[in-house]
Amino acid sequence: MTHVITQHPYYGVFILFALTAIAFTATLILARFVSRKLAKLDTEKLKLTIYECGPEVTKQPNTISAQFYLIALLFILFDVEIIFMFPWAIDFKLLGWFGFTEMILFILLLAIGFVYAWKKGALEWHSIK
Repeated sequence: MTHVITQHPYYGVFILFALTAIAFTATLILARFVSRKLAKLDTEKLKLTIYECGPEVTKQPNTISAQFYLIALLFILFDVEIIFMFPWAIDFKLLGWFGFTEMILFILLLAIGFVYAWKKGALEWHSIK
């Protein structure tokens, strides 16, 4: 029975996959162990010291506004939607009036989404106070 398994065309790929999974897991565990042993945990004093002749360091919260993520998400959303226009532009003559009408509807939906986000204030940058 083992002779049949080793003769399978994907046997070597399976062995490589299994070895890769084991090596990846071992590397993760080793890296975590080594980094915890080598990391300095008392660096807070060093971070608060004056660098050369600069002013005293004030501790600031490490928070990123949710507005940043919202604007990034809207950018990616509209960017991906615009990418759909390139195949349409290449086959514009082949699609004819049907394709033109579909693209006008697509652009209209994009515009409605953009105006909605604009009216909701999603594109305005609010400063953290």
